[in-house]
Amino acid sequence: MNSSPSTEFLMLGFSDHPRQQVLLFVTFLVMYLLNLVGNSTIIFLVRRSSHLRTPMYFFLGNLSFVDMCYTSTIVPKMLVNIVSEDKSMPLVDCISQLYFFLCFACTECFLLAVMAYDRYVAICDPLRYNLIVSRKSCILLVVFSWLAAALHSMLHTVMASTLTFCGSNKIYHFYCDMAPLLQLACSDISLNKMLIYTEGGLPVLLPFLIVLYSYIRIISSILKIRSSDGRYKAFSTCSSHLTVVILFYGTIAFMYLRPSSKSSVNYNRVVSVVYTVVAPMMNPYIYSLRNKEVKGALMKVFIRKTND
Repeated sequence: MNSSPSTEFLMLGFSDHPRQQVLLFVTFLVMYLLNLVGNSTIIFLVRRSSHLRTPMYFFLGNLSFVDMCYTSTIVPKMLVNIVSEDKSMPLVDCISQLYFFLCFACTECFLLAVMAYDRYVAICDPLRYNLIVSRKSCILLVVFSWLAAALHSMLHTVMASTLTFCGSNKIYHFYCDMAPLLQLACSDISLNKMLIYTEGGLPVLLPFLIVLYSYIRIISSILKIRSSDGRYKAFSTCSSHLTVVILFYGTIAFMYLRPSSKSSVNYNRVVSVVYTVVAPMMNPYIYSLRNKEVKGALMKVFIRKTND
């Protein structure tokens, strides 16, 4: 085939019907704004409220920042593509989006694991909590999460940037993900596949195993508490985090762990919307609605503003 290498892609993620485009644009814009408002509020409360200056809320503030960046990597370009006739994306922009998407997604995985570890120490070893989860430890854990995610993303992005793309340049997705890029490559992708099968799942699998182990120990400790009130109070301290974990890892499992025979373009788009747009939007509201300390800090801010 005598095709020149592609230097741009056509992002054909959603319907081109005018009425559906308007509905999709409004829906995703509202969800994006809710994401920004909710996560920025969490960051503001964590920084301003003295009651939230604990390791758990330090990690929550970082998670909110990652959620804002995570969605901002995808949604603004997606909104432009929905209403614009020009749905092209230069190869450089596509590779850049892939890098930041992988980086923020992997950072979220690590932070969820760190938060699970924090809850494990708080419930299973409360007397040594301040010693184990010190300010220095918190900073080191967050720095490690960012560095590990950045290195992982760089490795896969560099490998993707060495590929040659020719023939069709249509991506039936709303952002640049690794799978559709490999499908369009006309050069050898064996090294890319080997990297995905060996190292690719580690930033998801290892944090998940940490989360799983932590909650097995947490549930075991909670069941040993004799009073029902004690069990409820202990579980309530990690219920919000557990809800976020189930939402995040559940959609990833639906996306990547299903049989390939069940793969479809529409299925990929719907599930991808859940973990790239819906989940980051819901996280701050899950924490605020199910957490008395966050709601208390928010009420104090409103009361202070009213009095001023």
